[in-house]
Amino acid sequence: MKSFKQICIDLRRKDHTLNEIIEITGRSKTTVYYHIKDIALSEEKRKQISENSRRLAIGVASSRRGIALRPFQPFDKWTPELVLLTAHMVFDGEISKTCAYNNRSSALIGRFVMLMKQVYSFPPKRYLNSVTGVIKVCYNNVAMANFFKLKSNELLSCIPELPTSYQREFLRAFFDDEGCMDFRTIKNKRSIRGYQNDVTILRTVELLLKNFDIDSKLQGRNEVVISGKENLIRFRDEINFSKGVRINPNRTNSLWKKNLEKRKLLDMAIASFKK
Repeated sequence: MKSFKQICIDLRRKDHTLNEIIEITGRSKTTVYYHIKDIALSEEKRKQISENSRRLAIGVASSRRGIALRPFQPFDKWTPELVLLTAHMVFDGEISKTCAYNNRSSALIGRFVMLMKQVYSFPPKRYLNSVTGVIKVCYNNVAMANFFKLKSNELLSCIPELPTSYQREFLRAFFDDEGCMDFRTIKNKRSIRGYQNDVTILRTVELLLKNFDIDSKLQGRNEVVISGKENLIRFRDEINFSKGVRINPNRTNSLWKKNLEKRKLLDMAIASFKK
């Protein structure tokens, strides 16, 4: 009788996706992924997945009433930039009848707007919350929103199958949007924390981090934590917080009360370890 590992390997070599193998075997994503992570899907299979998603998106959009006066450019093939764009919508964005992104960081808002130009040539509406300082950019296009709903689901499903350069951008979006740097010398705390209510996303983040030799653990129901000097160094070298992403010094529970970049705080935490 074949071992479970060999069953997974055989199914993968027959070009089955991670989700297909999970459905066939009835085992968890983590268990299956461990056995097939080094066996890539064929280029033909990847194209087929992207094309099916594109056709579905176009079909849904065309079934809606009305015709968009401002057309967008659908895509069927993922790139690192499109992974970053779509992931931002998943984490700190909204995909309903509009595509929107919310953040305090003008650097991240600027990056999102730049990335959106690959898909939509029209400028967004901008809103500023004067109390929190959060900026919202909003693209009012129902057809495009329907397209990104499907692409976001596709991304969450296929990101473990994509190259590590794509996975890096997914993780960068996650930690820029949902991450914080916990550095408290008095309590000997040095960790990177990422928050998300969807535990499936947290497990995916945990899986992807392992591809960069970064150990993490899920804590509670909505948190992934990276700790330890070597893991923090690998995170800094492989992923890092983006330039311009800062802590909020105005929060009542803010320890630093300074407008520090998160990447600077990470450097400080690493340097504070005793040699």
